[in-house]
Amino acid sequence: MRSVGVEEELLLVDPRTGEPQALSTAVLAIAARRNEGRAHAFTKELQGQQLEFGTSPRTAMSDLAAEIERCRGEAARHAAEAGAAVVALATSPLPVAPALNDGRRYRWIREHFGLTALEQLTCGCHVHVSVGSDEEGVAVLDRIRPWLSVLLALSANSPFWQGHDSGYSSYRSRVWGRWPSAGPVELFGSADRYHQQVSDLVSTGVLQDEGMVYFDARLSHTYPTVEIRAADVCLDASTTVLVAILARALVDTAAREWREGEPPARHPIGLLRAAAWRAGRSGLDDELLHPLTMRPAPAERVVQALLGHVEAALDDNGDLAHAHKALADLMGGGTGAHVQRDLLRRYGTLRAVVAECVRRTQEGVG
Repeated sequence: MRSVGVEEELLLVDPRTGEPQALSTAVLAIAARRNEGRAHAFTKELQGQQLEFGTSPRTAMSDLAAEIERCRGEAARHAAEAGAAVVALATSPLPVAPALNDGRRYRWIREHFGLTALEQLTCGCHVHVSVGSDEEGVAVLDRIRPWLSVLLALSANSPFWQGHDSGYSSYRSRVWGRWPSAGPVELFGSADRYHQQVSDLVSTGVLQDEGMVYFDARLSHTYPTVEIRAADVCLDASTTVLVAILARALVDTAAREWREGEPPARHPIGLLRAAAWRAGRSGLDDELLHPLTMRPAPAERVVQALLGHVEAALDDNGDLAHAHKALADLMGGGTGAHVQRDLLRRYGTLRAVVAECVRRTQEGVG
């Protein structure tokens, strides 16, 4: 059974006002002190208002859920000691002036990318799924491309931007798309061609290094994994676990197709970009582009198509019942974006939205 690890980026906010606070350095210092200098799960990100954590590789999804819950709880405690709160929102509902963290790498990004870097306060969820080799990994990348927009729709959790409704369910995906290497990718066909394209991109000088290859899914340059990067950070940790379950099943299904000689779908990048835009625009509240046909279809039908596509892998992994229930709950309760808009209608202010989302971030995933 393939192992799965998750990275979540969280916002640090003022617990009274809900406004993002650039306190990541202080929070990381508290985490280091609490762990007496030993390694811990937390790292800084581009902006000082962000805190990232990464789980250990897990094969049992119950273990992954428990670790996500633990990491969110620890993040909340460390942040509280620094005078902040953590919230799993992919963009800040309230107006914010992002504050880039210090360091040579971040200074280089600021100098080279200008407003793209200065405005880039977004929080994503990255899922690492183990693969046996780079060849298997690239075969997986080629075959999961059409399905990544569905993961984005399921995770959509960023309707607000600078105090306004963006009109999107995942505005994070639109802001993130400003980076020159972000988004869907072409078919690679082999590990050699994948590595050559990455090398060519870095050689342009537009990217600082391989870490800035921001494909929607890529080979990790650190771990023996495929890293699926399409999702918003999810408001409810249960949705994070669902995305991880589906990501592993997509990798399993794609690897099986590769071994059996089944070729990948040859959708051009333009259609994949249109599918990602559609998913970011409406989440699960309207039509999506069906991954097999690239034509509009009701979101529920597209989600069921994803479930059918990976059903055998879900069953093999013991995740089928969990996936069915979690998807039913999500379709019934709505995405994080749907929840945020509902909270605004109910409470009337974006501050109240953030306050309620802080509470939900710290709930268990049980």
